[in-house]
Amino acid sequence: MTLPSVETLGLVKIALVFGTLAVLFVAERLRPAAPLPPVVVARRWGRLAGNAGLAVLNAGISIAIIVPLTIWVAGALGGLSVDWRPVWWGGWAGLALDMVLLDLWIYWWHRFNHVVPLLWRFHQVHHLDRTLDVTTAVRFHFGEVVLSALARVPVVVILGFPVTSVLAFEAALGAASAFHHSNLKLPRALERALSRVIITPSIHWVHHHRVRRDTDSNYGTIFSFWDRLFGSRSRTARTSDMEIGVEGRPERDFARLLWVPFGKG
Repeated sequence: MTLPSVETLGLVKIALVFGTLAVLFVAERLRPAAPLPPVVVARRWGRLAGNAGLAVLNAGISIAIIVPLTIWVAGALGGLSVDWRPVWWGGWAGLALDMVLLDLWIYWWHRFNHVVPLLWRFHQVHHLDRTLDVTTAVRFHFGEVVLSALARVPVVVILGFPVTSVLAFEAALGAASAFHHSNLKLPRALERALSRVIITPSIHWVHHHRVRRDTDSNYGTIFSFWDRLFGSRSRTARTSDMEIGVEGRPERDFARLLWVPFGKG
């Protein structure tokens, strides 16, 4: 069986990501795992509007800047691309291996965002959210989106990942991010079983705990075994009253979130 075309994968990516976001947005409000904390209740609509605003801004920047810039960088690095893959590294088996390797790259990129001060300045915008739901999955500073895109291009070009693998991974990444940021209450046995392989809400909520030692843990995005393999899995268990955010820093409104990476501290 041949792999889907690039056009088909592009449509699948859009449908999967937006469909997952929409379904989980409704489901987590019907069956929430944790109540909204008092600090969020008073500004719940302002928070949703701010997260949506960041998502819309990033979509516009992606179309106007990131996509053309990515194409230009990929063209500049095109001479570094080497067709070194053996015959067996193709088809569905090759796609599966590419998904694992790309997720390994995202694990380390995410970890770098917590370790490198410049990257953390941008990434903390995502963590300043004082609660989690699927809208947190699209809440990123546009600077982080640009830096992530530019950092990914050399890896994709030099290691020779085909466009089909990149699109399939981005579709899975978007759906996985929506899932593990959601406030959906899952049956305990189901979540325990899923957590052996993929990142679940309970794992990722600890990553957003308003305690820095937990914030700097549980970096996985799709697969949960990277944190166990590289010693970054937190021993903290999620609780329904776990405080979310960045230790010692308050939430900001939409306009001030844009300025966070360029301010003091």
